Amino acid sequence: MLEIEHIRESGGWLNRYTHDSESCHCEMTFSVYLPPAAATQKVPAVYFLSGLTCTDDNVRVKAGAQRYAAELGIALIMPDTSPRGEDVADEPDRYDLGQGAGFYINATRTPWASHYRMYDYVTQELPALAEAELPLIPGLKSITGHSMGGHGALICALKNPDTYRSVSAFAPICHPIDCGWGEGCFSAYLGEDRENWKAWDATELVKAGAKPVPLLIDQGTGDEFLAEQLHPRALLDACLERRDFPVTLRMQEDYDHSYHFIASFIGEHLAFHARHLR
Repeated sequence: MLEIEHIRESGGWLNRYTHDSESCHCEMTFSVYLPPAAATQKVPAVYFLSGLTCTDDNVRVKAGAQRYAAELGIALIMPDTSPRGEDVADEPDRYDLGQGAGFYINATRTPWASHYRMYDYVTQELPALAEAELPLIPGLKSITGHSMGGHGALICALKNPDTYRSVSAFAPICHPIDCGWGEGCFSAYLGEDRENWKAWDATELVKAGAKPVPLLIDQGTGDEFLAEQLHPRALLDACLERRDFPVTLRMQEDYDHSYHFIASFIGEHLAFHARHLR
């Protein structure tokens, strides 16, 4: 880990690091907020996964999360959304495929498979690195995210229910095998067999019997992507049909897909995670 930024904020420190990733075979960047409590003790962590076209910079600048994390005594771990670099495959004419659009899965098709292993990076490599190098309580973590990152948070938790104490999401892509963004990325990264896609779809994972994890979703009713891309009702119906899945879906009147929406409710999401991390 090479520290490239070190900024005082809300009594703690907002740091940024680069490192050589074994999962993604390139240099990766991530940000960390360490609350004041981390100066004297190890603290639990919440991972925030960002959405299409974003980097780790969006959430740490726009969400206002650090103030709440400082009060709650939790660290924030904020990875990038995809591998990057000249040698990393990309579709520069598309915002929804390639660099900035890793979709938090492990690609299996050429040319994507050699770098696009964001699932392994988020669930294995980054936590191991952060817990070894930073004052974090080993194994005590929750996960959240926005849009594509909300999808990432959901699948990471559902596929690893004993790893994360809780999961939340802002306007997540809940059923990617049934939306344009998901179909475009999954066909490129995974191939045309739609059965293989189900392993990376939160709704399908719940239907298949994924172990319950405490789940909170906020979705704005004014979100321009709600009808065609996000499908929160599909996930809610799958959870309710199970009758054993602790899910809360809050439809927030008039809120859109932007960080204005995230900033309005990030404090409640971090408090939700803090309750489960205690």
